[in-house]
Amino acid sequence: MDFDQLHTFLEVARALNFSQAAKRCFRTQPAVSAQIRALEEEVGARLFNRTGGKVSITAAGIAFKAYAEQVLDRKKTLLSTVADLEHETRGELAVAANEATCLHILPGVFAAFKRQYPDVSVNIRRSERAAILEQVIDNTVDFGIVSTPVEDARLQSIIIHHDHIIVITEAGHPLSWLKTASAEDIASHPLLLPKIGRTRSAIEDFFAKKKLNYKISMELDSSELLKRFVAAGVGVGFIASSNVNGDVKAKALSAIPIEGEPILRSIALVYRKDRSLSRAAKAFMEIIQRLGTLNEMI
Repeated sequence: MDFDQLHTFLEVARALNFSQAAKRCFRTQPAVSAQIRALEEEVGARLFNRTGGKVSITAAGIAFKAYAEQVLDRKKTLLSTVADLEHETRGELAVAANEATCLHILPGVFAAFKRQYPDVSVNIRRSERAAILEQVIDNTVDFGIVSTPVEDARLQSIIIHHDHIIVITEAGHPLSWLKTASAEDIASHPLLLPKIGRTRSAIEDFFAKKKLNYKISMELDSSELLKRFVAAGVGVGFIASSNVNGDVKAKALSAIPIEGEPILRSIALVYRKDRSLSRAAKAFMEIIQRLGTLNEMI
């Protein structure tokens, strides 16, 4: 039994899908299956049920999961402690964020971080908000980056970015000629909306306050897909202003501010209040505070 097997086991336990776990571990599915079989032979118990194409965790697997999490967490603490004794920032840093944050915010942040701390191994996990918070709570990652508010009493949050929601259209769209778009202007066109999330809720509230009906053309779970379909002329979309700067500069999309009170959003760095932050994690927080808001980094 080794650390790599434990890591693979936890990925399967979280995904309950061998193919997804293989992608997260950058391995083939047969390789992941072989690791799990080897673990089951060593512990002398079946850790997962595999019936009818579905995977479920057994009672033995649940008990083993708690053990695996403790072992890997202690490994990370050990590495950080040794690095602290050497007065050098080494070890591992894991951060979970959604697609837009991974694409438009984290590259600049970690470029600055790695220039100062090249010996720190960085692991970025792309997930949706609920999964990000779950990973922070179960100590899978050091930090999560999510929209506010964060109401779980176990978590500490530091606001690191302020943004606002804007309307995006294909280049040359009738709305693109407006300085600002009213709710009535927007509602007269088919809309592309995120399936779930804080942005979706804010948009629904926006139209509800205006007592306007609107037509949804598509619901998408990816901000990048949403931008591509808007650029293709499928409809009008909503997105955070910082997530579309490059597309506007390239003239692939037009961005129009919303008339009246802006739809604001804030993004926070979150971590467990009771977590002992490693030297690498503290260094990461220092980088963010020194560089200012994430909006200024990109």
